[in-house]
Amino acid sequence: MDNNDLLIRLRYALDLKNTDMVEIFKLGGMEFTKAEVLKILTKSKDSYDDEGDVAEDDENIKCNNVMFESFLNGFIIFKRGKQDPKPGQPDTPPLSSKKSANVNNLLLKKLKIALALTSEDMLDLFGKAGILVTKGELGALLRKEGHKNYKECGDKFARNFLKGLALKYRE
Repeated sequence: MDNNDLLIRLRYALDLKNTDMVEIFKLGGMEFTKAEVLKILTKSKDSYDDEGDVAEDDENIKCNNVMFESFLNGFIIFKRGKQDPKPGQPDTPPLSSKKSANVNNLLLKKLKIALALTSEDMLDLFGKAGILVTKGELGALLRKEGHKNYKECGDKFARNFLKGLALKYRE
């Protein structure tokens, strides 16, 4: 699953409007117009199978890891408000996606913060999607990369977590 697909699923799950998406990107430090956001929210040709019907105009914008993390940071500010930095800290936290190729773990961590979810809430969301995740597995997914118990979050976990969000927020 690419970042564009994750954004599309997240937008659907949380029922975000186009204007909200523009605002969230802006809060995350990236300026996009409404038309550019719509191009980001278009599935790319390579996300379809060979049999899929795709329009020929390939004007979509590929969402890279930095854009995706900026969106997630903006979403935290959108939901929880701007936090004043402590003395000696930079205004914006350094982006971690430059180091990591896996954004699924980042997605889980940032959504947990933005939506003020507890571990129990996250386990319930996975349960709504029909997947059983233990507390230990969830803890491993939320660990910092490089920790001995860190586990990389696969597309299946990310997809099911977003499905559980959709079931909860779109009921």
